[in-house]
Amino acid sequence: MRCRSALVVLALAACTRDRRTPIVIYSPHGRDLLSLFEQRYEQLHPDVDVRWLDMGSQEVYDRIGSERANPQADVWFGGPATIFARAAADSLLAPFRPTWADHITPRQRGPGDLYFAAYETPAVIVYANQALTPVQAPQDWDDLLDPKWKGKIIIRDPLASGTMRAVFGYIIQRVMKPVGDTGAGFAWLRRLDAQTKVYEQNPALVSEKIARQEGLVTIWDLPDVLISRRRGMPIGYVFPKSGTVVIEDGIAVVRNAKHLAAARAYADFVGSVEMQLAAAREVFRLPARLDLPADSLPDWVKDVRRRMVVADVDWNLLAEQGPDWMRWWDQHVRGTGKSP
Repeated sequence: MRCRSALVVLALAACTRDRRTPIVIYSPHGRDLLSLFEQRYEQLHPDVDVRWLDMGSQEVYDRIGSERANPQADVWFGGPATIFARAAADSLLAPFRPTWADHITPRQRGPGDLYFAAYETPAVIVYANQALTPVQAPQDWDDLLDPKWKGKIIIRDPLASGTMRAVFGYIIQRVMKPVGDTGAGFAWLRRLDAQTKVYEQNPALVSEKIARQEGLVTIWDLPDVLISRRRGMPIGYVFPKSGTVVIEDGIAVVRNAKHLAAARAYADFVGSVEMQLAAAREVFRLPARLDLPADSLPDWVKDVRRRMVVADVDWNLLAEQGPDWMRWWDQHVRGTGKSP
């Protein structure tokens, strides 16, 4: 009887779990942040089952587009505003104004209430700190072209990465301003290509290879770098002196989401004061909200805001021209800078 009772209890428990409302999240934010949010949200909402898939932001866009007729995701959580703008233009997002929308800047709100910035994500120069001192590491974007870094740079493949697309787009813009066309920007990227040992598909492998000194330098987003450092990975970082690319890191509800009410509630949760502070304290996310008490923010946030010079990026131009630029880079630049 005891065995039978135990089986009945297990069966009932399984049924109870099955009755929870699932929310499917597509996100590039990684296990640390997504697990934190899953646990906190399910504690507050025991009737909800949060499920997430971790992938690059470009991959999220591609997947949501391919699933347009039968959406599998409810929420898209994370990625540059430029990619969200493309999704909005493609009618892949549902209008929804979260409760915290008025506590971020107007430029962080997508048109038509289709997406909103939850965080600001700086892209920094990363180096192996057991091989280089902070002074020896590249201090600015142009320093990456110094011949001493040839074959010592590893880069996350920009076709799959919103972060690297934003950085490459900024480089093209930065160089094209004085000359009026993109040729000089692509020439700069061709020189970077000559310096690059490999374009790595897996972002985690980039940091691991730098830590093992298979390469000495890369470009990546600050939150991932700080999480890796907390785990003991021997890497350091530099804010580029001429300006750091700071990505408006968004969230949106997927159009025709199967669990629309739950998706909206989750988006509200992400931008709440409690979770903005939790993300800053536990997973190194730079909050987008302007109304957080200064004495509640961790010291690293204050340090970043004090030291970082924000690059002047034309995000509208990048959203409009960026996909074409990256296609051209892939077809005409990738691999062409290397000596035969």
